[in-house]
Amino acid sequence: MGSIVAIEVSNLSKSFKGKTALKNVSCTINEGEMVALIGASGSGKSTLLRHINGLHIGDAGAVYIFGTVLQSQGKLHSSIRALRSQIGCIFQQFNLVNRLTVIENVLVGNLARLPILRSLLHLFTKEEKIQALAALDRVSIIEQAYKRASMLSGGQQQRVAIARCLVQGAKIILADEPIASLDPESARKVMELLVQLNRQSGITVVASLHQIQMVRNYFDRAIALKDGKVIFDSKTSELNDTKLNELYGTAVEELVLRGHGELMV
Repeated sequence: MGSIVAIEVSNLSKSFKGKTALKNVSCTINEGEMVALIGASGSGKSTLLRHINGLHIGDAGAVYIFGTVLQSQGKLHSSIRALRSQIGCIFQQFNLVNRLTVIENVLVGNLARLPILRSLLHLFTKEEKIQALAALDRVSIIEQAYKRASMLSGGQQQRVAIARCLVQGAKIILADEPIASLDPESARKVMELLVQLNRQSGITVVASLHQIQMVRNYFDRAIALKDGKVIFDSKTSELNDTKLNELYGTAVEELVLRGHGELMV
């Protein structure tokens, strides 16, 4: 039995104000894979992720989710809402509503499946609340369920965002620099949680990361981008320092050091 293709990107190109962001990008990611997107700032990592969930629309090329076209030749497919409900997104800025409680933030993961009135009024059933608490338990943060999101640390907020993906029933998690704002210990916990969801639940994880050490520690496969083009797509075991220097030259420092100058180990 062949592997199921979760994400297929075919000859995707995108320019913003005349500047090329993606150039003929193609890649195939199978269900249950855990793939890192690497590259220096401006390489196209975040732009690619935003095309995979339809937040950006390409100028040319196509994106397929589980074999169904999400976007093609500059147009989103009519079933975009149903396709997006299978894709959970985690961002560097956490994207939580600070004034809501943790559990309310997690329940928002259900909105795509709820009738409009119920979602607007935030009317959730007992079963939905139990499901949300189970998701918070799974990410080891259930004791924070009724605190306002604004009271949580960055690492805790990121775990709430992951719990929201679980309640959503996401089969794919796209994580855009999910650990960039976190201290090393919180970053490690978030990465271990993503690995756990990938291995235990078969959730496909695609994460853009700066820190090559994290990529080597947690991912089997890496796709490297530079100037909007794929320049490497293979096992992370092949991404030794010599290969990195070959790919990125002087820009390699940005992938080894964090923004505030500490080595990420």
